[in-house]
Amino acid sequence: MLYHLFDFLERQYDLPGAQLFGFISFRAAAAFIISLIVSLIFGKQIIELLRRKQVGETVRELGLEGEKEKTGTPTMGGLIILAGIIIPTVLFARLDNIYILLMLFVTLCLGTIGFLDDYIKVFRKNKSGLAGKFKIMGQVLVGAVIGLVIYLHPDVKVRDFDNIYVYEASDGNPVGNPIDKYPAQGLQLSSNGIYVEADSLYLSHDVRSTETTIPFFKNNELDYSDITGWLGESVHRWLFPLVFVIIITLIITAVSNGANLTDGLDGLATGTSAVTVFALLLFAYISGNFILADYLNIMYIPNSGELVIFAASFVGACIGFLWYNAHPASVFMGDTGSLAIGGIIASLAIVIRKELLIPVLCGIFLAESVSVIMQVAWFKYTRKRFGAGRRIFKMAPLHHHYQKAGLAETKIVTRFWIVGIMLAVISIITLKVR
Repeated sequence: MLYHLFDFLERQYDLPGAQLFGFISFRAAAAFIISLIVSLIFGKQIIELLRRKQVGETVRELGLEGEKEKTGTPTMGGLIILAGIIIPTVLFARLDNIYILLMLFVTLCLGTIGFLDDYIKVFRKNKSGLAGKFKIMGQVLVGAVIGLVIYLHPDVKVRDFDNIYVYEASDGNPVGNPIDKYPAQGLQLSSNGIYVEADSLYLSHDVRSTETTIPFFKNNELDYSDITGWLGESVHRWLFPLVFVIIITLIITAVSNGANLTDGLDGLATGTSAVTVFALLLFAYISGNFILADYLNIMYIPNSGELVIFAASFVGACIGFLWYNAHPASVFMGDTGSLAIGGIIASLAIVIRKELLIPVLCGIFLAESVSVIMQVAWFKYTRKRFGAGRRIFKMAPLHHHYQKAGLAETKIVTRFWIVGIMLAVISIITLKVR
């Protein structure tokens, strides 16, 4: 919003200082600060409102230390995180950017699903919350939208300097899919391409693509279209979009549910999410910066740099929320926050083509999810074979195992944060170690 306002003022009235809003770094810093302010100031008011409405957490008796003290703590605090993300993003990001619109959609959609789940638990006194099928439907919707936008939207492109793509042109802009392509042979076009008015053609390095980055390997991208490409053009044309949407949906669902499982100790999901998105912020900045992408020899994604503002808002919102969510927590994020932040992390990684890094970058979420899968699968198997179920862990998810082992909650959270930072650093190192 402010970008468009100051861009207008700079063009029409040459307003001094208005050019600052053209710099992503300035707007990201401003978004981070405003996000902190929104989370800290309005967060306190939201917590008081939740207390007045008696929106308190009902804690199950699991025999864990300190669980009784958590009973009655306000939940649905994810509203603070959502506000801290949305308000600065709307203020400082370009609202004509498809990536920003996509991330706002993900935030609102998954935030709404989480809110409905918390609302049913708290106000309808239904501990099951929103039916699982409706959660899955929401995650499928988000996956379908992201998959189809990446596959079909004309503004979602990557820059391939090895080839020059020929497009038909309308009003000086490329339309549709390329009608031909030629090896670049060292020729590099201007940033957006060249319009050949005489032939009504447009030459560009930019092309819609379903390629993604394979970590730890240089000059080696994975193209999802190869999954069905061998089946022939007619089958590939209708089958691949479905396969692509399924893959995207599985990634979003897995990370979203992983974040939900991780949200079991004060500050655990909030802190690890902030670290993860900070790493994605760096990836987004580099992927959207031609000079840095060229220097590091990674995929350049035009216009994706705008995601830095969104990511900065996310990090600021998490840090601001942590002010109240640190042990002993004054508020819990609930599914309103946990479902949203998991989906946001997955979606952000997907649009900057770093989703194959998720097992490393989101290693905490992965460990929590795998611990639950292993515990349930082993219990069912041993009950069927031996007549009595056995357990691998003292309790799942993994953080509860350490609680049962006698570690203090703050020590578990701090150690998980440290592991999360190590995993983020390893992910960032993949920019050079390939």
